[in-house]
This record gives sequence, C-alpha cells and structure tokens, in this order.
Amino acid sequence: MTSPAPAAPARPTTTVLVVDDEPMVREVVARYLELDGHEVVEAGNGDGALAWLAANRPDLVVLDVMLPGTDGLTILRRLREDGDVPVILLTARTEEVDRIAGLEMGADDYVVKPFSAREVAARVRTVLRRSATTGADAPTPTIDHGELVIDVAARTVVAHGEPVALTAKEFDLLALLAGSPRQVFSRRQLLEQVWDSAPEFQDPATVTVHVGRLRQKLERDPDHPAWIVTVWGVGYRFEP
Repeated sequence: MTSPAPAAPARPTTTVLVVDDEPMVREVVARYLELDGHEVVEAGNGDGALAWLAANRPDLVVLDVMLPGTDGLTILRRLREDGDVPVILLTARTEEVDRIAGLEMGADDYVVKPFSAREVAARVRTVLRRSATTGADAPTPTIDHGELVIDVAARTVVAHGEPVALTAKEFDLLALLAGSPRQVFSRRQLLEQVWDSAPEFQDPATVTVHVGRLRQKLERDPDHPAWIVTVWGVGYRFEP
C-alpha cells in the first residue's frame, strides 16, 4: 500500500513587514514571528519599505523610527493616509518625542530598544488580536448615543452625521468607554483592557495621547469635550 503523501504545511495567515536597518534585529524578530506562524517580509530602509508597500498590504508593520532614507514616522504617516494597517514602532529609549509623535499619528503600540524579540512577538499577537474583526457568530451590537453611532461589528463610527476614520486602538478605546457610559476607567484599567498589557510595561501617556486624538476627531470643541470627559486624578469616562 502506498503511504499517503505528507500534508502540506499550513500557509501563514498573516503577513508582517519588519522594517529596521539593523540586520540582526530583523533576523531575530523575524525568527520569533515565523515561529508564531506569520509570514515575514523584511526591509532594511524606508525607501525599500515604501516600494514594497506600494504593491502589497501587510496585516501589521513593525517599524523602526530611525531609518536611512525615508524615516519611520514618514512611513507611518503615509500608512495612515491609506488605511489602518496596525503599526508597532521600535524606538530608542531617548526618543520620547518620536514615541509621542508616533502615537499621535496613529501608531498602535511601541517597543523601546533594547528589547527582546519575544516581547515584540507578544505585542504583535496582542495588536493583531485587538484589530481583528468580530467573528460572524459573535454579537454585533451598535452603540447609539444620538450624534455618535458606533457599529462594533463593522468597526465604523459616525459622529455628527459624518463618518470618522479611527485607528484600531482608537476604535477599541472608544468602544470600551462608550459601551459603559458614565463608568470611570483609570489609565491602568485602559492599558489592561485596550492594550492588553501590564501597566508597568506601558507609559500612561499612551492613553492620554489616544484620548486626545479621539477628542480631536469626535468632539465639536476638543478643548471642552462633551463625550470623553477627564476625571481628574482618576482617568476618563464617557458622557452620553
């Protein structure tokens, strides 16, 4: 009897673009991501990354801020002009300004150098899980607060009658707050529930920056928000 042919290995279901000018960083990060089942594409500079992105759409980008040629923040800006592909920034410990700028432009997360590749792989899993579309068998609620309507299944938002484009993290943060109106969430709780991260490994400024971006996109007067209200010394709540 002829033995059956071995089954073909399962094809990766996600593609991750890793952009870093250090070959060792790319090699180690790629190895861990491939062990997680991702297909990994590497780029050693910003121009090479943009050339690949012109013809391809990854499921996530791991992006160094400091790159030869086109820098990481410029690539992030172009990605946000074209859509909401999740982006994890790689930054040096001294580049706080770049981290804040990246979050303001829509980065979903960041990892500070030097880092472990295992941490990067864990962040990739978390961001992909958070940005995944709700399954077909899951409930598909709509959060309706009059001038603000959030379709959780479609991950769309309409504010004051106009559609609003949000990044994956912005949407998750808004859905959590608006889904529990008047409940106060501390920054620690938001880091745990939206970023799925132990607060001691995340900067609370991450939450502050994302709240600020949401206010700019949703509120009629971002300096005097009506929906996303600060509870001084505690955190934030949503006022319907």
